[in-house]
Amino acid sequence: MRSILLCALLMLCGAANAADKDRIVGTWKLVAVSYEDAQSKERTPVLGEHPRGYQIATPEGRWIALVTADGRPVPKTDEDRAKALRSMIAYSGRYRVEDSKVITKVEVAWNEAWVGGEQVRFLRFEGDDVLNIESPPMPHPNVDNKVVRVIVTWARDKS
Repeated sequence: MRSILLCALLMLCGAANAADKDRIVGTWKLVAVSYEDAQSKERTPVLGEHPRGYQIATPEGRWIALVTADGRPVPKTDEDRAKALRSMIAYSGRYRVEDSKVITKVEVAWNEAWVGGEQVRFLRFEGDDVLNIESPPMPHPNVDNKVVRVIVTWARDKS
C-alpha cells in the first residue's frame, strides 16, 4: 500500500511539473515588480508604478527576461547611463522547471555576476493568464546589495 501511495504521489508531482512547464511557455507582459525587504517585509515598487518588460519562455527551453523602470529618461551622460543600468533587469539562458520553480542557467545578463550561474525563481500561476515569479531572498545589485525578495507579476501577452 505504501509503495502505491508513493507511486501515485510521484506521478502527481511529475504531472504538476509537466503542467507548469507547459503553462510557462509563451510571451508574458510585465504588470508589476516589487522588492520585499528580507527583514521588514516591506514591499516597494522599485521600478515605478508602470514598469515595462517582457519575459519569453520557448518550448525548446530558452528564457529571456527584460524589465525596465517606469519613466526612464534617454541617457545623455555617463551618470545617466549608469542610472539606466540600475533601472533595469535583463537576462537569458536555458531554463528548466522543477518543483514549481523555474531555474535559468544564465548565459547573458545586464549583471555580469549572474553569467554562468543559475537564477532560481518560484512559480505561482493565477489561472492561465497571470504568472507570479518570486526570487528567494538575495542581495540585489540594483539596491546596493540589500537582501530582498523580487516579486514579478506577468500577464500572458495575447497580442
